[in-house]
Amino acid sequence: MKRICVVGTGYVGLVTGTCFSDLGNEVRCLDIDEEKIAKLDGGNLPIYEPGLEELVRRNARAGRLSFTTSYPDALRNADIVFIAVETPSGPEGEADMRYVRAAAQMVAKQLPSDRLTIIVNKSTVPVGAADLVAQIIRRKNPTASFSVVSNPEFLREGNAVADFMNPDRIVLGASEKEVGARVAELYAPLKCPVVITDLRTAEMIKYASNAFLATKISFINEIASVCDKLGADVKEVARGMGLDRRIGASFLDAGLGYGGSCFPKDVKALAHMAAIHGCHPQLLRAVMEINHDQRRAMLARIRSLFGTLEGLVIGILGLSFKPNTDDMREAAAVEIIRLLQHEGTEVRAYDPVSSNVARTILTNTVLHDDAYSVADGADALIVVTEWNEFKNLDMARIKSLMRNPVLVDGRNLYDPQEMLALGFNYSGVGRGHLSLDVQALPSRPSKARTVKRPAVPLEEG
Repeated sequence: MKRICVVGTGYVGLVTGTCFSDLGNEVRCLDIDEEKIAKLDGGNLPIYEPGLEELVRRNARAGRLSFTTSYPDALRNADIVFIAVETPSGPEGEADMRYVRAAAQMVAKQLPSDRLTIIVNKSTVPVGAADLVAQIIRRKNPTASFSVVSNPEFLREGNAVADFMNPDRIVLGASEKEVGARVAELYAPLKCPVVITDLRTAEMIKYASNAFLATKISFINEIASVCDKLGADVKEVARGMGLDRRIGASFLDAGLGYGGSCFPKDVKALAHMAAIHGCHPQLLRAVMEINHDQRRAMLARIRSLFGTLEGLVIGILGLSFKPNTDDMREAAAVEIIRLLQHEGTEVRAYDPVSSNVARTILTNTVLHDDAYSVADGADALIVVTEWNEFKNLDMARIKSLMRNPVLVDGRNLYDPQEMLALGFNYSGVGRGHLSLDVQALPSRPSKARTVKRPAVPLEEG
């Protein structure tokens, strides 16, 4: 058993601390947010993450997991300290290190000189950040006995607990191999490959991994645009590609692009690091540009049908950036809603879990309790998040409730032929040209305004 302190109780810190406690370690989770710690002390989570609440309560009852706002309390007798605070994007795309710096300074004050404390960077930090943390600690506490290790995380929101307990690999960067081996011992019960390398290589592995996955997403979205023009179906294209073991099927789902707290800021940060060191990150810039364009393409599909977005009532299905989380950071829905509202659209929305988060982010958006009330009287629906609940909707009922049965499927959840058979004017992402004739929109006007009708209906793609 190790005595562990985790600084930060966001997604990474809370999952890391809780899972380490479940492996039998004594863990103190620290956060300066008193409200968050009070909530955790009461067994309530500040985030939505499947399976995590049960683990928190079980390990807290067992006395292995506790929460505090006190650095002296959290670091007392700690063998290993994980720094897992936020590193948001700065004005130029760089990783904002202010929280890491602050945490390093506070940790430094508590470090003893008579025994070694291992400081582990768990936050996603720029290459060279381990050296920075070491410099801060030495400056703040010259007598401290410590060593810094880089241990990047690869947790997917919505699957974080399973990813921690069943990792593909553990990456550790250390200037002293024996120190890296001590951190590796924490992960021994998981029986997974452990890669121990130097500090900067470990930090780069994290950025390179996320940038590559983001590239796959933008690549298949660019292929989807070509499929629309040439009459191919991107879902079948992706299936045919994914069966090649060199390519793999994961992250080849065409849609509205990537979002969340990792991919957007990590790609920006890597591009920034490359640029300031004299490189020319053309591919990374293209990845970001394609992702940016995907959201605007959804609006163009509806605009091409109605002639204008002003006065329309449009429903949004899904607000979180992906299913099984309430995280709306860099979510496609946020950008789409703001663009719609800018053009005079009345927006209504539903998400199974993120309504409370949405109320703090969105303005002039009516939040509903189910998908059917969103559809009632709507001129168009946009599927933004691929929640399983949306896959099982009664689409005939949805169609009967809508004023104009326009369905823009931003995640390709539905079969185009089935939607056309139900009477929808259906548009997916990269689904090619349809062989069936789509019925023109009904002539009755929208309640919001008289809508200009196009000469041709919305076509697939």
